[in-house]
Amino acid sequence: MLHDMFGTFVQPLEKELGVKSNHRIGRFSDASKSKRYQSRIDAINFSLDHDDGQSHRDLESSDVILVGVSRSGKTPTSLYLAMQYGLKASNYPLIPEDFERQDLPPALKNHMKKLFGLTILPERLSEIRSERRPNSKYASIENCRHEVKQAEAMMRRSGIRWLSTTTKSIEEISATILQELRPERLSF
Repeated sequence: MLHDMFGTFVQPLEKELGVKSNHRIGRFSDASKSKRYQSRIDAINFSLDHDDGQSHRDLESSDVILVGVSRSGKTPTSLYLAMQYGLKASNYPLIPEDFERQDLPPALKNHMKKLFGLTILPERLSEIRSERRPNSKYASIENCRHEVKQAEAMMRRSGIRWLSTTTKSIEEISATILQELRPERLSF
């Protein structure tokens, strides 16, 4: 004898709520067919393809391009913006060659309105980099101070809006970026 386990619970709920169940299993699989879901997946793929300056191709399709030194929070912020808001977020590291030239990477020059800078206190940057490459020049406090100072000076000269990620969560960083660049994407 088969006993309908779900019917035992669903029928009283239908009666109480005044709503008829459609009796479908896997209802949430329909999410993959929605336009909003697909735009988020496209944004995530775009952000992964444009992570850490991997691709200059199609930067004009970016909703935002994050710039800053290595380990300042660009990648997690880009992915959060893609996953939560469906934004096509690229990120581009500022590297020693950029500091020697004292200029932004050429690939970014045509996208100034989309740029947003992330910076971090040198001491925190050194801690983060030391976890990845202990006792290296890359993680040394002197190098971190130099890179942060150069990056902030470059952002000021270029008129790029920026913020320090030192004490902020990814959600706070993203909210600030949205307020500055895409206020219409905020939903409260």
